[in-house]
Amino acid sequence: MLKKVLFVNLMILLVFAGASYWMEVGHGLRQTAAEISPEAQEEHAEETEADEGEGEEQEKQADNGGDTDGQEGQDDYIRWVDFLVSEFAMSEAYEYDRDTYGTDAHIGWIDLLAWTAAHTGGSFDDDREVMNLFTELEEEIGRGKALEKLTADLKYFPYYKEAYTAVLGGMVGEFEIEEAKEDGDGKKEWVKKYGLKAFHPIAKGFPYSDYDDFGVSRSYGYERSHLGHDMMGQTGTPI
Repeated sequence: MLKKVLFVNLMILLVFAGASYWMEVGHGLRQTAAEISPEAQEEHAEETEADEGEGEEQEKQADNGGDTDGQEGQDDYIRWVDFLVSEFAMSEAYEYDRDTYGTDAHIGWIDLLAWTAAHTGGSFDDDREVMNLFTELEEEIGRGKALEKLTADLKYFPYYKEAYTAVLGGMVGEFEIEEAKEDGDGKKEWVKKYGLKAFHPIAKGFPYSDYDDFGVSRSYGYERSHLGHDMMGQTGTPI
């Protein structure tokens, strides 16, 4: 019985001691806060606001893909694009590009396609409309007008040019190819040419299978058009 009484009294003393300690701590904190000068309080408030502003800026940069060099709230790259250019449009644009290279009437095929897309919203469904837009630009260039001036008011021309360059860039341009000399002595020489630089990737004589699936719908991960042409060969096939 005596042990129980002593235990209860000891617990009561511990509770009162703890309460007294935290009351003293609270009093000390209030006194310290009261002693801080108004200048120090103002400086602390400014530092807090600066930290919050920096945090908001970092969040904006994260939302913008981590762009720290561009203007605030703007992306410096294209996140998404639909490539809906038709085979007809690509063929016609390429032939004009190739045939007029080296002349004052030359227009790159990507510029032709971007010009057309900027007028149609990226649609190439109507071949007649595509040819009319091609002809319009070709005639304007033929009159001596600069492409930069003709496209200055086309808001989405830079967008389509960047997007189509990502898909088609490097496929057309100058290249060298080894050909037999015209004198017929059997020797070969390197000749500079301009045209299609993309070539068949599989080494000659090796079997493969393929399917013309460029532009076919894909749904794995998300719905989109397939911007490629699948070619299946055996393991070890040279490419």
